[in-house]
Amino acid sequence: MKLVRFGDLGSEKPGIIGQDDVLRDVSAHIADYDSAFFSQDGLTKLKAIDTATLPVVDGDVRIAVPVAEVGKMICVGLNYADHAAESGMDVPPEPVLFFKATSSIVGANDAVVLPPKSEKSDWEVELGVVIGKEAKYVSEEDAMDYVAGFCVVNDLSEREYQIERAGQWCKGKGCDTFGPVGPFLATPDEIEDSNNLSIWLELNGKKVQNGNTNTMVYKVPFLVHYISQYMSLQPGDIISTGTPPGVGLGFNPPIYLKEGDVMRLGIDGLGVQEQIVECYKG
Repeated sequence: MKLVRFGDLGSEKPGIIGQDDVLRDVSAHIADYDSAFFSQDGLTKLKAIDTATLPVVDGDVRIAVPVAEVGKMICVGLNYADHAAESGMDVPPEPVLFFKATSSIVGANDAVVLPPKSEKSDWEVELGVVIGKEAKYVSEEDAMDYVAGFCVVNDLSEREYQIERAGQWCKGKGCDTFGPVGPFLATPDEIEDSNNLSIWLELNGKKVQNGNTNTMVYKVPFLVHYISQYMSLQPGDIISTGTPPGVGLGFNPPIYLKEGDVMRLGIDGLGVQEQIVECYKG
């Protein structure tokens, strides 16, 4: 199944894309794709609905974040060896973890707004993993039992804030609009192998990132297991698993986002995002 939330900000409804690739409104049956939905076996209830009978959604509607009220977004840094190299850093002996502010999370095609005086904002296409039930001290072997699905994430980063200012990475990662998610959540049955997916990003029509999740240092089952040793993962939480090479920081000289730039990014089986870059106007 492909779960979508659609509608204006604050008025989103749950929808589903069926086998006919048509977006349909499921709000008469499901309240929302939130923590309660996942924890109360909502995916099983959703499977029982005859999607062909649901009303079709207007094609011009805004596509929202596919998960409502995300509790936390945990990100994995330097999880592709070639990206670590372009960043001038070593592959870590254990996963590097940081949080992205939930206020940074926006829809897949919403505008990305650069902070005032930002000069080093950067892109990062990543595979997102959505948790379906509480995961606490889980084994690597059982980890996929806790995964509700997968999605595309753009883990935007203000490199000056992240690297050049004292403190933790979260200052450069949590800016408003710096976490587009979606356009949909694909349940695991939709994805043959999450560890072998093409992953790419284009800037103004030029492909700058072109990788595959099979080069991740730490794979999805291990990440779910590993993170659950340090904190419980709750239904609706998102893990963003790291980015392949081709970020702006890695170019010589570096390339950073500016007003009017267009990012287009996607992952096999998980759809495509597109964002226009704007500057904060106050």
